[in-house]
Amino acid sequence: MNYSRFITATSAARKPSPIPNKADILHRAPKSLISLAPGCPNPDTFPFKSAVITLENGNTIQIEGEIMKKALQYNITDGIPELVSWLKQFQIKLHNPPTIHYAPNQGQMDLCVTSGCQDGLCKAFEMIINPGDNVLLNEPVYPGTLHALLPLGCNIINVPSDEFGMIPDALKEILSKWEPEDSKDPTKNTPKFLYTIPNGNNPAGNSLTGDRKKEIYKLASKYDFLIIEDDPYYFLQFNKPWAPTFLSMDVDGRVIRADSFSKLLSSGLRVGFVTGPKPLIERIVLHTQVSSIHVSTFSQIMVSELLHQWGEEGFLAHVDRIINFYRNQRDAMLAAAEKWLSGLAEWHVPVAGLFLWIKIKGISDSEQLIEEEAIKKGVLLVPGKAFYIDSSAPSPYFRACFSLVSAEEMDMAFQRLAQIIKESL
Repeated sequence: MNYSRFITATSAARKPSPIPNKADILHRAPKSLISLAPGCPNPDTFPFKSAVITLENGNTIQIEGEIMKKALQYNITDGIPELVSWLKQFQIKLHNPPTIHYAPNQGQMDLCVTSGCQDGLCKAFEMIINPGDNVLLNEPVYPGTLHALLPLGCNIINVPSDEFGMIPDALKEILSKWEPEDSKDPTKNTPKFLYTIPNGNNPAGNSLTGDRKKEIYKLASKYDFLIIEDDPYYFLQFNKPWAPTFLSMDVDGRVIRADSFSKLLSSGLRVGFVTGPKPLIERIVLHTQVSSIHVSTFSQIMVSELLHQWGEEGFLAHVDRIINFYRNQRDAMLAAAEKWLSGLAEWHVPVAGLFLWIKIKGISDSEQLIEEEAIKKGVLLVPGKAFYIDSSAPSPYFRACFSLVSAEEMDMAFQRLAQIIKESL
């Protein structure tokens, strides 16, 4: 892989700071080392001395003494070593990336901790995109992604999708305007990357099958573009076995995968991680070094202590509990939709994630109904046009999230919505 093709001049110009490098040496050095280098405040002056976090099962995580001092201090940019090590081993166990034993410059798998998925994705986008570059994704798409991409001046090419996600034949048709060797000619402007939420797509709720991923990966290899696998709902797949990930089939070192603990442990802790080829992960780390320096050490310590207490089996047992909860929530929303919206709207059953994507029949645009009439009746939803590149174009869809509300509230909301729809037709 020629990774220089995917690194902007701005990203390439970033150099490691000598001060964080000294901090890295300090963290790995023997206690006999006398350090006069890092500009770290003395943790003895901090007012916080200990913390006890009580878990759902009654167990506790105690953060005190030297661990508390560490939690309150500057740390290594790519993540505290004990958390990074745990995550790397877990990624290898889950996905077994072919790049594990590659040479670093040939795309060896690497990983860094980020402030949730969005932080890593924004830095990846800014690392890759020059104004005028072509990128591929499938609408409808998470608005946060659009708001990160559009200011960079790229051309966003929509690849059609259905209830099973992006359609490989549609992608093949779009790519047919180029020849595979065009990727070596910068004047041909071949796509730089394909972005996808492969499981529980936000907002559509659809999930890519393993066969479709394999077809898409082959096209990525043929036309030499990266795949950005934004997978915050990977652990919210309702049916097993789970489809293989793009990372698991990445023989070329062309996949950047974003994971998050937001849906599993806490959205407020802002801890996620990005896995991908070392030459690109290094660029993301250098960006963090000059923006936030590193993710909150206290948040990382909390997550790390929990994961080491649970172990992989304990974490996966927690995942199973989360899946059961959201599966029941989904089923309750489907029951309410079937009861009140049958004949008025249509939808597909999501097999992952938190969302039901609903199309209202007989109207071209849901905005007024959702933004005005539904709110008057005490129902808050998101109109479909918010999830498209052209947010002014009409859309008959809306997104309903089933994560927070009770079955009774879902039933009441859809009853009110059904009455509004009937009155509008």
